[in-house]
Amino acid sequence: MSASRTPGFRRMSKTYKFSIAGIAAAGASALAFSLVPGSAVAGTGTQAAPASEVAWSATVDTAKAAALQTSIAEQNAFTAAQAKAAAQAKAQAVANAKTAQVKAAAQVKAVGAAKAEAAAKARALEQAASRAADRKPVYANNLDGWIREALDIMKKHNIPGTYHGIHKNVMRESSGNPRAINNWDINAVNGVPSKGLLQVIKPTFDAYHVPGTVKDQYDPVANIVAACNYAADRYGSIDNVNSAY
Repeated sequence: MSASRTPGFRRMSKTYKFSIAGIAAAGASALAFSLVPGSAVAGTGTQAAPASEVAWSATVDTAKAAALQTSIAEQNAFTAAQAKAAAQAKAQAVANAKTAQVKAAAQVKAVGAAKAEAAAKARALEQAASRAADRKPVYANNLDGWIREALDIMKKHNIPGTYHGIHKNVMRESSGNPRAINNWDINAVNGVPSKGLLQVIKPTFDAYHVPGTVKDQYDPVANIVAACNYAADRYGSIDNVNSAY
C-alpha cells in the first residue's frame, strides 16, 4: 500500500538534505569567527582566544593606562611645584637685592649727610676762629685800657708782668700822665730826659721797643711795653721794680 502524503509537504531527497546541513555549518563557523577577536582565518591552524582571556586583557590594559595617567599627573604636579618654588625663590632674591640696595643707598646718603654736616661745622668753627682772630679787642682810652692792651702785646712776645706791677710803677713814675717828662735829673742834664708813663729815656726805648707798637716815647702802650721789656731783661719782671730803675 503506498504511504499517504501530507498535503503541501514534500519529501526531501538525500542530496537536498546535505546541502542544507552544509549551509548551516558554514553559517555557524562564520558567526563564531565574527564573535571572537583575533581568530585565525580558517585553514591556518591558529585557534581563537577564549572570551575570558580577552576580558582579563582589557582590564589589565585599562589599569595600566590609569596608572600611567596617574604617574604623568603626579610628575606634572611635581614639576609645576618645583617651577613655582623656583619662581618664588627668584622673586624673593630680587626683593632681597632691592632691599639691600635701598639700605646701602640709605647708608651712603646718611654717611654723606654726616660728612657734609661735619664739614659745615668745621667751616663754621674755622670762620668763627678767623673772625675772632681778625677782630681786634677794643680798649678804653685811659690808663686801664692802656695797661690791658700792653699786657696782651706782652703775652704775645712772652714778656712777663702783671696789671698790678705795671700800675704801681706807672703811678710812682708819672701818676698816669702819658705826656709826663723829667727835665731835672741826670738824664735830662745829659740830653735824654725820661718820658711817658714809665719814664723811659730814648736810648732804652729804642733798644727795647717791641715791633707792632708805635715808635713814640709818649705813646702810652708803646711806652709800657718797652719799659716792661727792659725791666724783664734787667730785673726779671716789672713786678720786681719798686723804685727808680
